[in-house]
Amino acid sequence: MSSSFERYQKRRLISSYFSVVISISLVLFLLGLLGLLVLNTKKVADHFKEQIALTIYLKDTAKEVEINQLQKSLALAEYTKSTNFVSKEEAAKAHSEEIGEDFMDFLGYNPLQNSIDVYFNADYVSEVQIAEISRDLTEKNFIDEVVYDKPLIALLNDNVKRISFWILVVSGIFTFIAVLLINSSIRLSVYSKRFTIKTMQMVGATKGFIRRPFIWKSIKLGMIGAILALCGMAGVLYYINKSFPELNLLSNQVLLASLFGAVFLLGIIISWLSTFFATQRFLNLQTDELYY
Repeated sequence: MSSSFERYQKRRLISSYFSVVISISLVLFLLGLLGLLVLNTKKVADHFKEQIALTIYLKDTAKEVEINQLQKSLALAEYTKSTNFVSKEEAAKAHSEEIGEDFMDFLGYNPLQNSIDVYFNADYVSEVQIAEISRDLTEKNFIDEVVYDKPLIALLNDNVKRISFWILVVSGIFTFIAVLLINSSIRLSVYSKRFTIKTMQMVGATKGFIRRPFIWKSIKLGMIGAILALCGMAGVLYYINKSFPELNLLSNQVLLASLFGAVFLLGIIISWLSTFFATQRFLNLQTDELYY
């Protein structure tokens, strides 16, 4: 009978530990993903900003030496990410493929112009800076027109600011919820041992002596949960980096290592604090209060 009861208690204990580890790992995993999102918000925003092009249309009278000098000056400019020269023939071919027929057969000539597409570094993608660059370029007499999508730039910058703000708000809320969930799981685990805690206290054990094994056990469970969460984060990070290599998520390894270390420490710290306060609560209760 005693052996059967011991096996039952052991199964309950293992089940309790398992639920605590799963709770910690899931919460830390989601918190870690949110951390990855926060750290890479600017990088993702910069990626989209650098897809916006400013197109310089050149006059037919523009000399080859002038075009080459313009391309070199643009390539050396600190605001330039890359440039792409599109000849009028290439533009006509692309336009014909897009509409599904050769429009020059009807017109008898090519009305398109040679052009240069300029892609900016993300820090220079703003309405004021691009407008200033556009004004400087239009002063050159061999440039016919400079075109860029001004409403799109304004919309993109506004959305980036709005999304960044809400990500920070959600991060704060989710961190608070994560602490509550882990704390609740550990409190339930300690609650099942409340009579053991009170018995040890009644036979003269100090509060520190009683708390020590509970805290150490919770720290180990927190470490296991954190390791599982980190494995999940690493898998997600690998998949995203493989699917979207242009984001270059693994470039800042120091920052990623700091995030992984923070998640690991968070699992330990929350487990330690939750266990400390949970055991302290039951140590301060009277014996008859343990039944409520």
